[in-house]
Amino acid sequence: MPMPVETLRQHLVDAFPDAEITIEDLAGDGDHYRARIVSGAFAGLSRVKQHQLVYAALKGQMGGELHALALETSAPQTAQGT
Repeated sequence: MPMPVETLRQHLVDAFPDAEITIEDLAGDGDHYRARIVSGAFAGLSRVKQHQLVYAALKGQMGGELHALALETSAPQTAQGT
């Protein structure tokens, strides 16, 4: 069963309450999303570690209810180019 965008958003908001989050359903099927997350939680972390934090926030649903997630993550100052 696909993951509704509201469920995906809630997992991300719960894990990153300060974040600016943009989600796009890439295929219109609830299985393939792109998420852009800008959060202070990512400051000083490698891109791999940032993505690991996002996957942890999904509580094991990646690869199950959520088939594909293209991620763009950054800390606020990185997103602004400073």
